[in-house]
Amino acid sequence: MEEIFEEVYKEYGIKYEYSEEVAMEDIWVGKYLVKADRYYTKDHEWALVKGNRAWVGITDYAQKELGDIVYVDLPSVGEEFEIGDTLVNVESVKSVSPVYAPLSGSVVEVNEALNDEPALVNESPYEDGWMVVLELKDPSEVEDLLSPEEYAGILAEIVMEEKGERVSLNLPEEETEEVIEESLETLPEEEIGYEEKER
Repeated sequence: MEEIFEEVYKEYGIKYEYSEEVAMEDIWVGKYLVKADRYYTKDHEWALVKGNRAWVGITDYAQKELGDIVYVDLPSVGEEFEIGDTLVNVESVKSVSPVYAPLSGSVVEVNEALNDEPALVNESPYEDGWMVVLELKDPSEVEDLLSPEEYAGILAEIVMEEKGERVSLNLPEEETEEVIEESLETLPEEEIGYEEKER
């Protein structure tokens, strides 16, 4: 049995952990969650593949960017889609945005709960807010999707380059204090925003 290993993407501030004894841990890129049990696209869709079927939805980053979601236009059971086709349309207070099919297949189930509660996509994008289940035309297509680590790397670039936000590390509790102290040391005094209290 291999020992637990950690790979820290220092450039992006991402932490990822995996072991054969412990399932892959989720990744946090700043305030955005990337679940470690599914595949991703550059357009911020996710696909949770189980056998010949894939549950599809949008990522935490996507739902936060959309804002409050007020309507989800779902496809009909039996409809067939190719990779890149518009699978779902999501209407938010900001805009109407397409959700593209990450894999080819036919719709075997839709999340009808979204008809009455579209906000589930905001509240639980990876669980209750799933949108469609596809029966896959070619399961090997998953090889062309992004792994959680690859998507996290792309997301980190977006957050830093487009938003100018600092990306925090996803660290175990015992390491948090040390990282916070190191981060404060790198900040100019005017950016700290509070006076240090005596311990």
